[in-house]
Amino acid sequence: MVAGGGAAGFFGAIAAAEKNSQASVVLLEKGVHLLSKVRISGGGRCNVTHACYDPRELSLRYPRGGKALIGPLTRFGPEETVAWFSSRGVKLKTEPDGRMFPVTDSSQSVIECLTQAAQKAGVNVVTQSGIQSVSTLPDGGFHLQLSHGTTMECRRLLWAAGGCGQGPHPLTPLGHRLNSPVPSLFTFHLADDWIRSLAGLSIQDAEIAVPDLHLRERGPVLLTHEGLSGPAVLRLSAWGARAMHERSYRFPLSLDWIPGQSPEKSRQEIQNRRKDQGAKTLLRSGWPPLPSRLWEQLCGFAGITPDERWSKFSREKEILLLRELHQKKLQVVGKSMNKEEFVTCGGIPLEEVDMKTMESRKVPGLYFAGETLDIDGITGGFNFQAAWTTAWIAGQSMAEGG
Repeated sequence: MVAGGGAAGFFGAIAAAEKNSQASVVLLEKGVHLLSKVRISGGGRCNVTHACYDPRELSLRYPRGGKALIGPLTRFGPEETVAWFSSRGVKLKTEPDGRMFPVTDSSQSVIECLTQAAQKAGVNVVTQSGIQSVSTLPDGGFHLQLSHGTTMECRRLLWAAGGCGQGPHPLTPLGHRLNSPVPSLFTFHLADDWIRSLAGLSIQDAEIAVPDLHLRERGPVLLTHEGLSGPAVLRLSAWGARAMHERSYRFPLSLDWIPGQSPEKSRQEIQNRRKDQGAKTLLRSGWPPLPSRLWEQLCGFAGITPDERWSKFSREKEILLLRELHQKKLQVVGKSMNKEEFVTCGGIPLEEVDMKTMESRKVPGLYFAGETLDIDGITGGFNFQAAWTTAWIAGQSMAEGG
């Protein structure tokens, strides 16, 4: 029996059914729709995995659970994932940043691959059948109370029902603990109204830091109607998920808009412009690669007037402008979940799981895969890879027992 009709649930069910064709594999999904997160991932393209083939290096992309994943990744990592999908007709391509997508650029290709593989392997998929409670049977196996009032029994159970939510969990009565769930991969709400006036601007290379938490990330940053988003922000939120939650998502941050250029180089550039562009106004000169509207805002914060020219640019304002360019102070006052990459930090503690088999150390015959485990990665295909890895191992392990 497999609980959960998402990526991990399907992959685990397929692995078990393909490993043991004599086994009866049933997949239960509480909702109407299957593989919903696969469908919306990557803007509808599905970021299947990441082109990082060294397990130890790959493990560094997981704020929680990375070390425990090293062993499992040596058995089923990105290379095996690529081969698995390729053998079933879904070729993957690698983007410059390492993310891997179907060559079709459509998540539907992945959905059809998984559903067809499950059907071919003989997996019985049942929707609108969530598990309300789980109890063990005297002779081994499990008694399941389903959401629509019926019951089922099974010898082995793979729990792949996604991230744990608030409230009671069906597995805690069996003796498992839960590391409390908090959001990961979220965007930042800012108290600064001027950011909203620049909504839609994208900075391709910025460095964002939360000094109080000793966190720093570099990469694309998107200005939104609520604050900041983009890959660098999402990665930062993943590493700081628990600490930011403890601070109620209120903390100061610092932005370097042009990290590829040191403050000293910026200072030298200002000096050069005084000499070479003295007659030009600062606002009309711009500062590539910054968008002109952002440049004008930063100049305004430095006290620069629209008609101020480089030849008259004071040393005092130079100091203020350098701070705006390289150490812009902002205040985070809340968060929004990134709908495409919704991930929770928390779940079944890994010390309660045998990572060689994904079987519970407390309840024989109970297995785990995907987000139900206290494993989460940054953006870039790492969370899906953890799902494929843990689900494949769990499915194989379940099938070996018949």
